[in-house]
Amino acid sequence: MKLPLFASAPVESVVDWIAGQVKQLVPEADMDNRDPEFIARVLGPSWQLARLYFRPEVRGLDRIPASGPVLLVGNHSGGNTSPEVLVTALAFARHFGPRRPFYQLAHNLVMLVPVLGPVLGKWGTIAATPDSARAALRSGAVVLVYPGGDWEVHRPAWEGDRIDFAGRTGFLRLAWQERVPIVPMVNYGAHQNHLILTRGDRLARLLRLDRMLRLKVFPISLAAPWGLNISDLAGHLPLPTKVTIEFLEPIDLRAELGPELDLSRAYEYITGLMQRTLSRLADEADLPIIG
Repeated sequence: MKLPLFASAPVESVVDWIAGQVKQLVPEADMDNRDPEFIARVLGPSWQLARLYFRPEVRGLDRIPASGPVLLVGNHSGGNTSPEVLVTALAFARHFGPRRPFYQLAHNLVMLVPVLGPVLGKWGTIAATPDSARAALRSGAVVLVYPGGDWEVHRPAWEGDRIDFAGRTGFLRLAWQERVPIVPMVNYGAHQNHLILTRGDRLARLLRLDRMLRLKVFPISLAAPWGLNISDLAGHLPLPTKVTIEFLEPIDLRAELGPELDLSRAYEYITGLMQRTLSRLADEADLPIIG
């Protein structure tokens, strides 16, 4: 529904003002915030808790090159409380050690959450911008990106076995320009930690959330402890679903697809590999949540 011109002008001014305020609050990506000593101290207990609660099965960590910059590209699942992110960070640090630089790109709003934002910063979480991703790769780090972002992480429950990057190709340009391998990583099970009923993308557009907060969705779900969970901005208590993560073989885009970047072809190639893996992982699971 379009507002009359005389009514829309004040609304647009408020939207622009809020967007500006939020942008000013988002901290600059500071890779020095990552704290290997902190990671080493909490890694053991954190892994034990995650192992007991999510029963993680992590396959193919040895497929990640042992040194140098790498772009990990994952499917995002489970709303704002995403078990696969936790499991991936813990499994990576256990396999390669806390001192190998590893950064995870996150939505701006994640970095603004009191207490959580600074703690995630110690793990290497930084705001998802092309400049921060490029800087991390040029420093020789492994960088984790979820191209589907809020669109994919809040997909309805019946799309839990679907890769949906919404056509976003920035990760391909990044890997091509920086000449780094892509390692696709696919998770299954994390999406079952609550029941997402709808993305609420039409409502998000109506509320101007994309312009104000860079949110394309306003999801509605059934989740503990809220029952009916509107927006998931406060997060939720995830169900103890079994999380399986599989890393695929590294991909050199030039070696696989030729000397010129064809974004459509590259996108279909990467998402196709990931979709086939996700479908296989879904077929392996016997029961929802239990795995």
